[in-house]
Amino acid sequence: MAEVINMPRLSDTMEEGTVASWLKKVGDKVSEGDILAEIETDKATMEFESFHEGTLLYIGVQEGETTKVDELLAIIGKEGEDISSLINGATSEASSETKEDKKEETKTASTDEVELPKGVTVVTMPRLSDTMEEGTVASWLKKVGDEVNEGDILAEIETDKATMEFESFQSGTLLYIGLNEGDSAKVDSLLAIIGPAGTDVANIAKNFSAPSASKPTEEAPKAETPKVEASKPEASKEKPVSTTTESSSANGRIFISPLAKKMADERGINVAQVKGSGENGRIVKRDIENFTPAAASAASVGKFVPSGQEDFDEKANSQMRKVIAKRLAESKFTAPHYYLNVEFDMANAIAFREQFNSIPDTKISFNDMIVKACALALKQHPQVNSQWFADKMRLNNHVHIGVAVAVEDGLVVPVVKFANEQTLPQIGAAVKDFAGRARNKKLTPQEMEGSTFTVSNLGMFGIESFTSIINQPNSAILSVGAIVEKPVAKNGQIVVGNTMKLCLACDHRTVDGATGAQFLQTLKGYIENPVTMLV
Repeated sequence: MAEVINMPRLSDTMEEGTVASWLKKVGDKVSEGDILAEIETDKATMEFESFHEGTLLYIGVQEGETTKVDELLAIIGKEGEDISSLINGATSEASSETKEDKKEETKTASTDEVELPKGVTVVTMPRLSDTMEEGTVASWLKKVGDEVNEGDILAEIETDKATMEFESFQSGTLLYIGLNEGDSAKVDSLLAIIGPAGTDVANIAKNFSAPSASKPTEEAPKAETPKVEASKPEASKEKPVSTTTESSSANGRIFISPLAKKMADERGINVAQVKGSGENGRIVKRDIENFTPAAASAASVGKFVPSGQEDFDEKANSQMRKVIAKRLAESKFTAPHYYLNVEFDMANAIAFREQFNSIPDTKISFNDMIVKACALALKQHPQVNSQWFADKMRLNNHVHIGVAVAVEDGLVVPVVKFANEQTLPQIGAAVKDFAGRARNKKLTPQEMEGSTFTVSNLGMFGIESFTSIINQPNSAILSVGAIVEKPVAKNGQIVVGNTMKLCLACDHRTVDGATGAQFLQTLKGYIENPVTMLV
């Protein structure tokens, strides 16, 4: 019997996964233990092996696609086996919440739809800003019976952000106006109808369904049921219409349609050099399309013409980036953070590391020393090594230190377990191994779980001081800056010294200010006298 393979939960925080690559294709034989696919989770890209044998009969998620945990991923069974019921069952289950809605939509469309005469277009209230829910007609620039050309301004629409020109994307006669000046209506409500002169559109206007207007007009018919699938202006597909464009020149104000302005910006055309052919000399789409630099007037020669172009690239958020955003936002807005800043003298630490690394085949970093020092200090201050829960506080007797590692898609935090019991070389080897595998997305979820405290070090990037967001459920995180050579006061004299700034972010629910300060005093003792870490 065929086996349905669902998207697995490969980490404790995973809610959805992306198929990075399939290692098997439909029709391939699959043995137990074979790698089916590589799945990108919120923490790493991991190999997903099969626990079944048979033939790969169906792939439900293509490479690069994302689906939620427990959704259909693949089906394995006997070659030639009928799996249509399994596929259909998964599809119907996924859509069960909207089935009744779709049924109702189908019914409405089939019984209430009015066929539009040839050449007739229903113009609806456009969405002219990302937050716009309704618009008000400030003024009509055309009246019923007027000829309308593509690019002509039909009306000025007042949105929640500005009063904006709304241009026509069709040519014809303005047959009907659905809103009077000063009236408001929801986005997608009937605004106007354009078509061949003499066309009877009374039935279309009467039966058009629109969201209820905040101030319905006397002329506009009452809309009770959905009637028309309106052909919306292409503006709503292409772009939001930009705000009224005005620029000053030697000849005064320049009138230009939003579409023409967009095209001019994209082509680096100075609109002051363009002669408009629209109403009142307004520059419209065709003027930009037909413009050549040679046609520019002599009056504009020598003027500064901006040649820059707004541009951007879009990159889909990875699963890791989505979860980082979610968890950090939860931490920042649920845990009351406060920050304690200190500056340590690093003279002895520099000398200690130099001596330690003189031992053959031994090399430790300042970060390794900080991890070790934190582990020892946490044993003496369990309140800082704690976790907050709604009904209790957990004081951890073990010390697992998370070490933040930057990777291409964001940040991962592998955990050095029982750090207080490990030697400096052992900590150094573990952190180096974690960092290398993190950048190759080869860490396992288990290696990134269970931290009781976190260290984030940006000193290697030259950052002198910064604050971090607590990696919950930890109660604190230590931000480590660069070692800086600067004048310091010693024994009443100014001498050249080396210092390092650290910032401890604490959750005030578990760590009081005095508790955090005492922890930093203990940490200072270990950092400024590192030989004590060996005792």
